[in-house]
Amino acid sequence: MKTIRIGTRNSPLALWQAQEVAAKIKNIGLQTEIVPIVSSGDKNLTKPLYALGITGIFTKDLDIALLHDDIDIAAHSLKDVPTILPENIHISAVLERDFPEDVLVRNKDAQPLELNVLKIATSSLRRRAFWLKEFPETEFTDIRGNVQTRLTKLDGGVADATIFSLAGIKRMNLDVDYEQIPFLLQAPSQGVVAIASKIDNLQLREILKSISHKETEICITIEREFLKTLEGGCTAPIGAKAELLNGEIRFLGRLCSLDGKNCIETDEIFDWNESENFGEKLALKILENGGRELMEEIRNSI
Repeated sequence: MKTIRIGTRNSPLALWQAQEVAAKIKNIGLQTEIVPIVSSGDKNLTKPLYALGITGIFTKDLDIALLHDDIDIAAHSLKDVPTILPENIHISAVLERDFPEDVLVRNKDAQPLELNVLKIATSSLRRRAFWLKEFPETEFTDIRGNVQTRLTKLDGGVADATIFSLAGIKRMNLDVDYEQIPFLLQAPSQGVVAIASKIDNLQLREILKSISHKETEICITIEREFLKTLEGGCTAPIGAKAELLNGEIRFLGRLCSLDGKNCIETDEIFDWNESENFGEKLALKILENGGRELMEEIRNSI
């Protein structure tokens, strides 16, 4: 097969992801070329993501390049990929998940304050709502940009602390102190690098299938179906974590109001099989337990 062109955003973290994909493909004897593309999400660093009004803000430009055959595959952070994909685009493989949790990074010059009095810089509705669930008086400010940009803004005094996916810190090998914050349930499919290709490119899909990590596939399918069933196209504070161990899935799911005061949660252990849509079933339980009303409230507030 000819050289496989890997489309990616041009941030340092996105390029790291593309290089990981390239390494996996080279391990099976194929050549690759990395093609950086500036995404719509990287062009506008002033508005918070939920205010931009575009589905797939970080994936749209890569989708276009893929459909126009400017690239053969696209490397994504899967949590940025919408649950409903454009026609003829398919998530064809995922790499093994690493470091999916959220962590707190403090302004190195700020006073060592308790968690309940920190001013937090984050543009994530999920992180805000889950933090407010624990500390309802917290003040927030928006922050955008790649990991390095946000660290610079933080140390410039924009806030006392900010929140990162631990994967971003580890993958960039950054020398920063961070704190675990277990109550911030991760975003669905956080910590996963995904590879998208065209559905009708069957040869390429077979190649990609050979490098996909099966256990991660199972878990992110449950998480993304959970998200898809809950959100119905609306951005909302939703967390999900599926873990597979000896054929059993442990699943944690959460939907919160924007102010964190109303949260509906699920924590279940069940036997996995390929035929059932567990993510949808778990989400329907949330919706039937007050989730529909909560989602309507969120839609009317954003």
